[in-house]
Amino acid sequence: MLVPAATDRAVWRSADEPTLHELSERARATLGTPWPTPLARDFARYFRDGDRDTYEQAIWGRHQRLARAVVLAAATLDPVWLDEVADGVTLFCEQSTWCWPAHDDTFTRHGSVLPTVTDPYLDLGAGEVAADLAWTDHVLGAQLDERYPGLRARIRHEVAVRVLRPFINRRDWHWLGLDGRVHNWNPWIHSNVLLAATFLGFLDPELTDLITEGIGLYGAAVPADGAIDEGYHYWWHGALPYLETLERLGRDLDPALIDFPHRVHLGGPWYLNHADGPARPSPHQPWHVLHRLARTVGARDALAHAAAHRRPGEAVAHESHGLGHLLQAVLDRDWIAAIPGPSPLPRDVWFRSTQVLLARPTTGSAAGLTLAIKGGHNDENHNHNDVGSFIVARDGVPVLVDPGRPTYTAQTFGPRRYEIWTMRSTWHNTPSIRGTEQAAGRSFAARDVVVDLDAGSFTADLAGAYPRDDVRRWIRTARLDRDTGTITIRDSWELRPGTGRTVLHLIVAGEVTLTGGGADVNGISVTWGDRPCTVTSRRLDDPMLTEVWGDRLTRLDIDVTTLGPVGTLELSVKEKR
Repeated sequence: MLVPAATDRAVWRSADEPTLHELSERARATLGTPWPTPLARDFARYFRDGDRDTYEQAIWGRHQRLARAVVLAAATLDPVWLDEVADGVTLFCEQSTWCWPAHDDTFTRHGSVLPTVTDPYLDLGAGEVAADLAWTDHVLGAQLDERYPGLRARIRHEVAVRVLRPFINRRDWHWLGLDGRVHNWNPWIHSNVLLAATFLGFLDPELTDLITEGIGLYGAAVPADGAIDEGYHYWWHGALPYLETLERLGRDLDPALIDFPHRVHLGGPWYLNHADGPARPSPHQPWHVLHRLARTVGARDALAHAAAHRRPGEAVAHESHGLGHLLQAVLDRDWIAAIPGPSPLPRDVWFRSTQVLLARPTTGSAAGLTLAIKGGHNDENHNHNDVGSFIVARDGVPVLVDPGRPTYTAQTFGPRRYEIWTMRSTWHNTPSIRGTEQAAGRSFAARDVVVDLDAGSFTADLAGAYPRDDVRRWIRTARLDRDTGTITIRDSWELRPGTGRTVLHLIVAGEVTLTGGGADVNGISVTWGDRPCTVTSRRLDDPMLTEVWGDRLTRLDIDVTTLGPVGTLELSVKEKR
């Protein structure tokens, strides 16, 4: 969406008033106080103790403060906000690096735990700063020239040196996907490079060709069904910037990709989560962008899902969406006037490419039990070892759950990733076979996956997900019976002779009461017969988890060892009436 410069007063006088009011309140609360300061000690912590969040939070604090000031300056032309903008821009220009410590190769290339200013690294963080400075220049260029002559030249210098030259001159960036491994970094960075180059006057045929070629690698990796293996959370930080890049380049948009968010909606604030995504994401998503893209391609269900998040009379966006999205939202008359209605909630969703099924009793309602289950493999982007894991939601709220992920640290994307409990199959709704959990790697995958949408059923052989040679087969069938509202999980296995304890893990959110052959939790009953069950209560202390689940999750381990090397267990999930 084109956002005009602040000199276009006819447009800017129509900026959404409730949003401006809220931005002003938050901006005035920090006006005159020190800006968030990213410290050397906090940058170095990533290399010393693995903490990356402390530094990143200071950076996001700067982004949000600048975003508030830019929008208010454009809407009001008040010198107070122009001064605030100039301070924020200058602080970013004087920051040693725009790269986040977890991404910078300063240590591997230079042996330094601090930024190497002569060798800038182009990552997500650098792209975000370049885009914010470019948006600021585009909207407030005339006002900055009058009040702060020379500042716009500084913006161009810093963006050229830190982002555009490295993008052109260094072509070994892992995030390009030249090795065939393409993930959300590719469109996230390309979208910001394109935006910065366009607004700051650097876009030429060479740069356009590189961006088009690079973004094309991501497009080629997007499956025809629009599935995102990184899950709903990273749709907003991968698929969305990809679609925005296509929009800016004048290319056709992919309706299947635009449909992804509503297809993984469980109900209310809850979404089907797998990989590194929370089941209850932040409510602060740039829904207006989805609304605009859905309008463009005529995607009615996606349009309805976006509109369901509009609250008439309330702010249309938040500064945490990013400066560009905030600027677009306050001027988007269609979004401002959108009338909320129900989310589509399709009865069946089947992503063949990622082998993810979601089945609910009826279209358009979250009432009753919803089943979601995945096959796939254990080398997906932001992978968890979760082949065959399932989720059960009641009235749209997950009860048998995928925990999600804790705050990122150095360990998260390092060689010890699968020592993190949330990444392991032992904390997903999967079996551990003879004391062995699933292993990471593309070869550890589901086999012979069969789905029947009318029957609400999914069948797969999970044996290949385990690093053992004595598992001939482990057939898991999950089915939602729409006549009775019951979900059945049936495991049948055939093992070669051997020893070791075999258990089925169930991860439960809410208070659990064992009933003898089953358990009651949050309005559902789970029964499994006369198999012994042990209970592990895990106290949560990470805000990424507590904000979703509260202070604990519970794991039920159902022991099926004595059923022998050839056996079957059927698990039944029903609503309690």
